[in-house]
Amino acid sequence: MDLTVVAYVIYLLVSVALTVWVARTLSHHGRVFLADVLHGNEKLADAVNHLLVVGFYLVNLGFVALYLNQDDSVADARGVFEALSTKLGVVLLVLGAMHLGNVYVLNRIRRRGIMEREQLPPVPPQGWVAPTAGA
Repeated sequence: MDLTVVAYVIYLLVSVALTVWVARTLSHHGRVFLADVLHGNEKLADAVNHLLVVGFYLVNLGFVALYLNQDDSVADARGVFEALSTKLGVVLLVLGAMHLGNVYVLNRIRRRGIMEREQLPPVPPQGWVAPTAGA
């Protein structure tokens, strides 16, 4: 069997497994964070969580598929490890960047919600003015 094909198979198995593991971990532990961002609305938090997971899968598995191409053929075991380390390293960086991007956006939404809740209410009405005849 060609070692390039072996490298492809290992790359796909490890990349897909890492993507699934990260998505499940983020989904499970991020639910509480989403509920806080969405002011305790559990149904909305679950829906947003599910949509984020689907988007995460689409982007990352799409990247894994596009990054599968190997320019050079792999000649020996050392080449398999070198190709895998480069490809898996890039996949891990993309997974990490996606995670940090999601956390950044959700934290901004959360902070905006906190600022809105902490704002003082506007000044209450202090009187009433009768409408004018022309209005």
